[in-house]
Amino acid sequence: MKNNNTQLRPIWLDTSSDEVRVIDQRALPHQQIHMPLHSAADVIYAIKEMVVRGAPLIGVTGAYGVFAALKNAGTRPDEQGLRIAADRIIRARPTAVNLAWAVNRTLKAVLAEPDKSRWTDIARRTAGEIAAEEVENSKNIGRFGLSLIAGMAEKKSTGLVNILTHCNAGALACIEYGTATAPVYAAHAAGIAVHVWVDETRPLNQGARLTAWELGQQGVPHTVITDNAGGHLMQHGMVDMVIVGTDRSTYTGDVANKIGTYLKALAAKDNHIPFYVALPSSTFDWTLTDGVAQIPIEERDPDEVRYIPGAPRSREYLLMPETSPAANYAFDVTPARLVTGFITERGICRADAADVRRMFPEKF
Repeated sequence: MKNNNTQLRPIWLDTSSDEVRVIDQRALPHQQIHMPLHSAADVIYAIKEMVVRGAPLIGVTGAYGVFAALKNAGTRPDEQGLRIAADRIIRARPTAVNLAWAVNRTLKAVLAEPDKSRWTDIARRTAGEIAAEEVENSKNIGRFGLSLIAGMAEKKSTGLVNILTHCNAGALACIEYGTATAPVYAAHAAGIAVHVWVDETRPLNQGARLTAWELGQQGVPHTVITDNAGGHLMQHGMVDMVIVGTDRSTYTGDVANKIGTYLKALAAKDNHIPFYVALPSSTFDWTLTDGVAQIPIEERDPDEVRYIPGAPRSREYLLMPETSPAANYAFDVTPARLVTGFITERGICRADAADVRRMFPEKF
């Protein structure tokens, strides 16, 4: 991701201070604030409060949380204390499977080393490896997804491809390139005319604040719409395909993503519009078969629904009667029958167990 022609990542290791830093995404697009993460507690706060968000980024942040815990432990780290810190990091957000995957991978690498004096270095290196892998995964998702957009462009007399996306599955969520946005960036770089309909994505407006900001930085034409406008646009031939990300998907094809995704999938199905989900293999849950019944859905603070932040972020505005209750379900599950296909780092496959198994045989 570039900001004013400067390459920018949402998380990085400051090599001069050996300190993990992140962009506080709550302040975007009005301010760019960098926050240091000194400890596992800082990492848990950043994940819970959505300083960082997006499944791949949450995973990388969790991995660096193991590093931060060890760095604070000094020369005599305690395995039990490390396991407790890792468990607390994993429980920071329940839906995104990348978090547990990355933390457990880092913890396993650390505990496989008998020399405790090397644990911090191993955690640092493993977290960096996970970040590098997620960048490469997103790059490959863009490469494979480009073929879908190019094929659609060839079918249209105007050559312009209108893509609808929901929430933010861009570089801010995935270190670089993004998942849902990676094919868009690849198409734009290849000279294909693309336009993105950006759902605002209430209640935290990750589409209006983050996706629109990202696309603008990359020079990609886009329009922010209300969350409920997608069906209307589809009915009137103004959407050629939908591409979204996901926080957890079953290998049988069910997809948990930001609340409202299911409704977009229903509208796409009714209007015969392809609905693709872009995800790296780290976002598959290889243990679950029924997403609706088995994927835990995070419920967040109802005040996120009741209030909307303004600019500057310190000001908030009450949207509803003060005494009215609110509910804040963060995700919903789109059943596999509504998903046209998965765009992964290894290629495009159907959203069913047989084709996912074919794409990732080593997982079974």
